Amino acid sequence: MSNLSAKGNSELDLLRAELETLYQVSRVLSHSLNFKETLDGVLHALHEGMALERGMVSLIDAASGELQVSLVYGVSDTVTEEVSYLPGEGVVGTILKTGTSIVVRCIMDEPRFLSRLGIYNPQGAFVGVPIRQGKKVVGVLAAQPVPGITENLDEYQHFLEMVANLIGQSVRLSQEVAQEKREIVEERDVLRRSVRGQYGFDNIIGHTQPMRRIFEQVRLVAKWNTTVLIRGETGTGKELIANAIHYNSPRARGSFVKLNCAALPETLLESELFGHEKGAFTGAVAQRKGRFEQAEGGTVFLDEIGEISASFQAKLLRVLQEGELERVGGTKTVKVDVRVVAATHRDLEAEVEMGRFREDLYYRLNVMPLYLPPLRERMEDIPEIARFLVDKIGTQQGRPLTLSDTALRILMHHDWPGNVRELENCLERASVMTEGNLIDRDAILLTGIDEKVSASRGVVQNLDLDDPNLDEREKVIAALEQAGWVQAKAARLLDMTPRQIAYRIQTLNIKVRQI
Repeated sequence: MSNLSAKGNSELDLLRAELETLYQVSRVLSHSLNFKETLDGVLHALHEGMALERGMVSLIDAASGELQVSLVYGVSDTVTEEVSYLPGEGVVGTILKTGTSIVVRCIMDEPRFLSRLGIYNPQGAFVGVPIRQGKKVVGVLAAQPVPGITENLDEYQHFLEMVANLIGQSVRLSQEVAQEKREIVEERDVLRRSVRGQYGFDNIIGHTQPMRRIFEQVRLVAKWNTTVLIRGETGTGKELIANAIHYNSPRARGSFVKLNCAALPETLLESELFGHEKGAFTGAVAQRKGRFEQAEGGTVFLDEIGEISASFQAKLLRVLQEGELERVGGTKTVKVDVRVVAATHRDLEAEVEMGRFREDLYYRLNVMPLYLPPLRERMEDIPEIARFLVDKIGTQQGRPLTLSDTALRILMHHDWPGNVRELENCLERASVMTEGNLIDRDAILLTGIDEKVSASRGVVQNLDLDDPNLDEREKVIAALEQAGWVQAKAARLLDMTPRQIAYRIQTLNIKVRQI
């Protein structure tokens, strides 16, 4: 029911109605960031509190510069077609162009009235006021008093101008929120493209046959929700492959949540993965979602899965089989939709044989195994990997870094039991010991890497001691390797006397190996 009758009330009643309606309008404007919903609430408050029917809000369309009808209130039939006004066109367009309010006692007597909406009573009054942001007119607020109200129209005008000012502030806030949302979406998309590029297949280095086989397997498995078990020695890049699987899968828009199972004791591991309820244990002051719930719709990467205890293996098996869990201290079953990618350096088959790893969990994890080769089985990739790592280290240190050919040859002849991680640590140590921009052989040797040619890879037999790319030190070492570190035999290979090679060993600072 309206607070005002059709015939009008006293000025005191009108003032009370205005104050109450302004209060309701301010509540509506502060209630929601949904602009359409807010405008509808404002026009409803005007109808209920001030007997203003057929309220209309029109706002300037940024693209066209026209005044576009955004919302109409108080009509039985929905206005479906888009209605707009050019500046200066009709009463509404005139308000936009001049920035002044227009009050009409009888619509049918106003020649500028276009009646495009077809919703107003032609014998009724009309009040239209500009919506401003500072000095700029951004829209028009219009309404028609209920039939019979012809008095105090100037007061209605003044009141609507106050409401229009509030709407203008709301429009500005709504536009700022929309702009921030667009910027956040754009930033999110840029980050997604960056992450996808960072973890794309093209950025995983390796051109040897074992690595090409891995890439092909990753491309195939990334398409599906199959559980993946990544096998390989420590430092072979298992987490990098897990990232590639996630960011090239349909779940790439979801979260990629990772946890090193060896880094936490069993009690904390269960809470981290499954979450806990408030009061579940000392320090649990609030409910907390675990990694599985955090990864809803995405991927969980469980590194070092072979380190979990037998009792926890049973709890993990339930998640993999049923897709459900219970938080620590809770009784409610929580359903989760996640893909599991696990990794281990352990021989799980041997662990199963010895009873340390559940056979049913093993088969649940080992749906799609990926075996990453150690670095010593893909030595041809070392130059490219080393140069990539040197560029990365140089970027971190804020200087350009390069690697000499002699330093690279030393790296090519090391066994790398720690794989790529050991290689990266070696290069970082060498960079610290390099004052200039070139990491040379001496800097590599200072890290503790032995200068040798390994016969186990068939390099010695094929090495040409007359190769012009080898410097004198490398030739002497290669000859010593081929001669089993017998100096007299190595001297014959180099057409030297034993005395000459002994002198070279001393002056070139070659550490003699005992075979």
